[in-house]
Amino acid sequence: MKRDYDTGVESDVQFFVGTEVEKTPAYGMKTLFVTGIHSYITIKQHIANEQVEHVFFGANHSYNPELAEDFEEWEAMVLPLVKEGILCSLDIPSTINMEWFLDGGLTEYNNFIPQIRVVVPYVGQWNYNTMVKIDDRGFKETNPGVWCHSLHDLMDRNKFTDWSKYGLDKVIN
Repeated sequence: MKRDYDTGVESDVQFFVGTEVEKTPAYGMKTLFVTGIHSYITIKQHIANEQVEHVFFGANHSYNPELAEDFEEWEAMVLPLVKEGILCSLDIPSTINMEWFLDGGLTEYNNFIPQIRVVVPYVGQWNYNTMVKIDDRGFKETNPGVWCHSLHDLMDRNKFTDWSKYGLDKVIN
């Protein structure tokens, strides 16, 4: 999908096709990117017409459920494709209600890639001691402990995707 990098304005495109450039299990695959909620039939038609290997849901930060019904609406779109064996990703902001998401069962499928998006503005200005902590909602509530990772180690060059890689997609209707 083409974006105006000078103004930062993204178009209101709902579907686009390109190569997955982010370093996920779908890296390098021909991908259908889906912005917002659409019918299963429409998505299946695009998969067939474009002969994609992977579907990326929540493109352009469009997945941001706030109510239980919002989660159900997205799940109703993604789950049938996952059940058919289609490799699917979902761009998930770290700020959502994770329990509601996990109740849906998508993570039980090996062909589903949950991509938890953690926003860290001005990443280059954090000092060398900066840590990213995977925590629990409270002491000993759901996890066996906590994990701390160096921010600088997480910024491994082999995991990096430059912004210029995102402008090569083809818009479809």
